[in-house]
Amino acid sequence: MTPERYAKILRVLSHRQPTLTVLMDEVNKPHNLSAIVRTCDAVGVLEAHAVPPSHGTLATFEGHTYDATSGSAHKWVGVQSHSDAISAVRELQGKGFQVLATHLSQRSVDYREPDYTRPTCVLLGAEKWGVSDEAAEAADQNIIIPMFGMVQSLNVSVAAATILFEAQRQRLAAGMYAQLQLTPEELARRAFEWGYPDLAPAYRERGEAYPALDERGQIVS
Repeated sequence: MTPERYAKILRVLSHRQPTLTVLMDEVNKPHNLSAIVRTCDAVGVLEAHAVPPSHGTLATFEGHTYDATSGSAHKWVGVQSHSDAISAVRELQGKGFQVLATHLSQRSVDYREPDYTRPTCVLLGAEKWGVSDEAAEAADQNIIIPMFGMVQSLNVSVAAATILFEAQRQRLAAGMYAQLQLTPEELARRAFEWGYPDLAPAYRERGEAYPALDERGQIVS
């Protein structure tokens, strides 16, 4: 690893926002899932969440379409799998996240109204059906993107980008990207995994701690 590469890894990790995430509920088109992951990387999401389509698993998205469309973003944003949306929503709420479901209901508000400086998860539904009524009800709030055209819906990846960049705007204004959000231990762990992706699995398999890196990103013997 070159010093320049290591410096970039540290710079990107210093802007990661572990309290901002998305939950994709059965998003079944690989190019949409990968586009969402790419946006997650752009705004500093550390880890995303997904309920796999009923006819498959997240492994379905690890082929050529996913890799090509994500622009390698899947290497930098992990996607945690969940069995169903309701349990995923409850788990995230239990960790202190407010869950904002993209869903039209009587309690929907403009997507710009919520406070995204709070720990926030954006819940996105499948392309054809959207977020289920049950998941939307379990969410803390329903949000909508105002539209004035003949078609009253957006591609799910476009909707995700619109909302996530509003979250980025609010967090930038609050100075959250200027403050390290990861613990020193988490920063060191991620830096090693990103810098040495071929070595990290072997250390995990052996149950060994990752070696320390020096200021140039080289392994300290």
